[in-house]
Amino acid sequence: MTLENKLGITDSTELFRVEEKISKLKAIKLFDNKVIDNLKVGSFESLAFIHKYLFDEIYDFAGEIRTVNIAKGNFRFAPVMYLKSALEHIDKMPQSNFDEIVEKYVEMNVAHPFREGNGRSARIWLDLILKKELEQVVDWSKIDKEDYLLAMERSPIKSVEIKALLKGALTTKISNREVYMKGIDASYHYEGYAVYRSEDLN
Repeated sequence: MTLENKLGITDSTELFRVEEKISKLKAIKLFDNKVIDNLKVGSFESLAFIHKYLFDEIYDFAGEIRTVNIAKGNFRFAPVMYLKSALEHIDKMPQSNFDEIVEKYVEMNVAHPFREGNGRSARIWLDLILKKELEQVVDWSKIDKEDYLLAMERSPIKSVEIKALLKGALTTKISNREVYMKGIDASYHYEGYAVYRSEDLN
């Protein structure tokens, strides 16, 4: 099923290709214009701003909390009815050291607040926190994509794996656009969300 979009694209492969191209161009502008330097780092408000900036030309829901329940395989992300309270909790989570920052990132992944584009937005969001608190960012080119996706799948139960992957890829090149852009690669994010109704859980 192809997501409804502003471009009128009905083929999912074509939508994926166009979405990746547009979001990458917008990500470059986001970096070059230094708009993200003025955001409240670590807040959902800042994540919503990033998401809207990247996807506003493609989706009406850009920057908006999703109104449907979504799942990937056997994993269900935060149910819509608990999503706002989950995001309020994440806003209050500490972010003063590496472990705290990754725990916050893991919780935001479980929340998955948007209908699409969560991964790319959240990786920019994560790097902003790391940049502010530790003066480091992740060099995503040093992380195997399959290892990353598997570690993220397991992270709600055990975050040791994702912490090890991210820690091993930290760099002090916080102003390098090439390093920043590696995290926008669409192949890092979960494809094929299934939409489900709350009653399906019963």
